[in-house]
Amino acid sequence: MQARILVIAPFPALADEVRRVLDERMGKRRGLFRVVVADLAAAKDIVQREMQDSIKVIVSRGGTAGLIEETTHVPVVRIQVSLVDIMRAVLASGAGSKAKKVGVSGFENMVYGCDDLGALLRMKLVEIKIKGEAEAKEKIAHAMEDGVDLLIGDAVSVRVARAQGLAAKTIDSGRQAIFQALTEALLIARVVQQDEAKSEMLCAVVHQSQDAIIATDHEGRITIFNPEAERLVRRVRCEVIGKPLARICPALLAKPSEEDFLDLYGTKALVKTSDLPDGMTIYRVQRISEVQRTEQRIRQKLAAKGLTAKYHMEDIIGSSAPCEAMKRKAMRYALTDSTILITGASGTGKEMLVQGIHNRSSRRSGPFVAVNCAALPENLLESELFGYVDGAFTGARRGGRQGLFELAHGGTIFLDEIGEVPTSLQSRLLRVLQEHEVMKLGGESVIPVDVRIVAATNQDLARMVEEGTFRADLYYRLNILRIHMPTLAERRADIPLLARAMIVKMKKLNPAIAGIAEDAESALAAHAWPGNIRQLANVMERLMLLSDGAEITRDAVLAAWADDGEENRGNVPGSPREGDGALHGELRDVEEETVRRILAEEGGSCSRAAKRLGIHRTTLWRKIKRKENRDNP
Repeated sequence: MQARILVIAPFPALADEVRRVLDERMGKRRGLFRVVVADLAAAKDIVQREMQDSIKVIVSRGGTAGLIEETTHVPVVRIQVSLVDIMRAVLASGAGSKAKKVGVSGFENMVYGCDDLGALLRMKLVEIKIKGEAEAKEKIAHAMEDGVDLLIGDAVSVRVARAQGLAAKTIDSGRQAIFQALTEALLIARVVQQDEAKSEMLCAVVHQSQDAIIATDHEGRITIFNPEAERLVRRVRCEVIGKPLARICPALLAKPSEEDFLDLYGTKALVKTSDLPDGMTIYRVQRISEVQRTEQRIRQKLAAKGLTAKYHMEDIIGSSAPCEAMKRKAMRYALTDSTILITGASGTGKEMLVQGIHNRSSRRSGPFVAVNCAALPENLLESELFGYVDGAFTGARRGGRQGLFELAHGGTIFLDEIGEVPTSLQSRLLRVLQEHEVMKLGGESVIPVDVRIVAATNQDLARMVEEGTFRADLYYRLNILRIHMPTLAERRADIPLLARAMIVKMKKLNPAIAGIAEDAESALAAHAWPGNIRQLANVMERLMLLSDGAEITRDAVLAAWADDGEENRGNVPGSPREGDGALHGELRDVEEETVRRILAEEGGSCSRAAKRLGIHRTTLWRKIKRKENRDNP
């Protein structure tokens, strides 16, 4: 067992008594103690030598203990000298019969109260307070001149007195005082060891920190300086520990607040300052570039699920002139950060195009966030887009929530069906476009966001501006770059290519299908396709499941459409037509009149009209489109 406590006895008798107490009372803990004999200067030398051996506490007595305290930062426990010990020494010396005046000499903590003891013993006791050997020689000589003919005291005083020819007796400490001192030393050693373990842990944390950490004491001198601080300040730790911070890094002292931005040695940094009660100050310095990278990593981790763009421009199938023109324009627009407005009918593949733009842009490593503005109620849409703070409204998630604009920071946000955004939210969207910042619901501060906005609509926003249902300033902010998505009817040449690609993609539905017959392709290409690519994908999935043999036939196409009703068969060459019965026509007219009236009452809003009619917006849109196709054949 390695010694942790050093006992420095000023004289051999005390050392022997300490050893006896250790043997009798300490048991297994005996090995934690090491006992040596030394006083004053000799004790100083021993302390400096022993400090290399992991000594945690020193035990000593009198002036030797005082001198050691001035020499080292290691805790020093004093073996106390009581008035009982002094009285025992006085009586043992036979002072009552041999001496007229007795001097009690030692450091102040030893001799305090001797006057009272003298009165109790009915003898003249003279206090001789010393601070070292030189002072002891002078004061003991004066005491002898004043008639002191016997001296009791500590080891230094006894040695000096005997050298001057004065009878002297050492004051011995009692065994109880020794035991108390040793027990106190054990407790202190345990606390010191625990503190060192905590300090080592703290040191490891500080040294592993990605931030520069600098700490100063109550005098402003540096006590902690981690490796990141070395890199930032360009000074090594051993050069700065104990030096004034004002001399090493004065910029940190010019802090107007607990958190501030500073330019340190050419590096933009965020500085956080903490003042501790004991006068210690801790400076935590973060490089702005690292803060931004960390922020981006956090945003990406929080948004990892479902916030990535999986499609690329190469995934957009089509070689027709309208499709090629659309892709060329999109690839050029991808090189900028300007807002894009995409127009086109439902089902034309707007989100695939937006994902392709994102993956071709400089933001491709950032998040991609898509939100359908028509799919959420107004209050929910607002909280989803902008987020909210804790307690912003009843039912709000504890701790608040990030909004989609925040999650899209550094990337792209796709606002589908932008025309359905309520007018009350349009002003907030405009602020994001203009100022690049958002404020959470219930929040009091703005949050800067770096996000590219791509919006899409199947409505005529210019007409909505004229009607007052869409803000003009928001429209012009959105309509910087514009891409029109051609309908499937406008790119019929691409239908066979799309059909073949869908067969490959849906191969697992019917592995036997290897292709599609030419007349089946012709039938598909001749159809109106009001639902565009989405409708084509639905039909192809049905064909894959219903077809027999190695390829999809024209008859299979006609059979697949038979399930959809008359409107899907109308444009297929050679397909049977059923005349409209009178009852069917009347019901259709009633339905169309109801749709027209509800739409008018709701100011042209498909979302509100669909809600009142109890149908999906897509179903409503199909009914409107069907009537338009019939009115404008």
